[in-house]
Amino acid sequence: MTNINTNSPTITTRAADTPQLTPSLTPEAIVEQLRAISGQVPEAVPLTPDQRQAVRNHARTAKNGEILQTTISLVGTTDVISNAVGSDADGVRQLCDDSNRWAVVEDQLRALLNGVSSANLVRRQQLAAIADTAYGVGLQLVRNPEHAALVPHVLEIKRLRSFSRRKKATTPQTPVPNGPVTP
Repeated sequence: MTNINTNSPTITTRAADTPQLTPSLTPEAIVEQLRAISGQVPEAVPLTPDQRQAVRNHARTAKNGEILQTTISLVGTTDVISNAVGSDADGVRQLCDDSNRWAVVEDQLRALLNGVSSANLVRRQQLAAIADTAYGVGLQLVRNPEHAALVPHVLEIKRLRSFSRRKKATTPQTPVPNGPVTP
């Protein structure tokens, strides 16, 4: 704690009042942390696209809060219903609460992914701008004989750029005979 006295009221500053810089993580460190977190969430098993679609279609009812509240009341009314669904009203209520809490996690992860993806897109755009500028400068410099060492590099970039702009050749389809094919 530091006290500063300059014929005015005492000003007190604390080390905790100054913002602490958080070190940036490397991509490898983030991947390691994500894998560790993933191992701690046993329910997080990936579904195939078909499975996701089927589950999503069936889960649409769960988005309606009124239906869920009425369902919880229904389950709590009689043991016959709670036995049929395999859970009592408190269990259904807990599942609903868990779903809402995990939705917040899902939203945060989606925002993080969007941020990481956007930052990487900007990096790729910067790399493309650097490549374009370097190629343009290289094209200008190779006109001068004193920069002859650049010629193979510029020619290789020119070749690669023309190769990447080419459309892929379409293979002609062989006609299928109308009748059955015998070996």
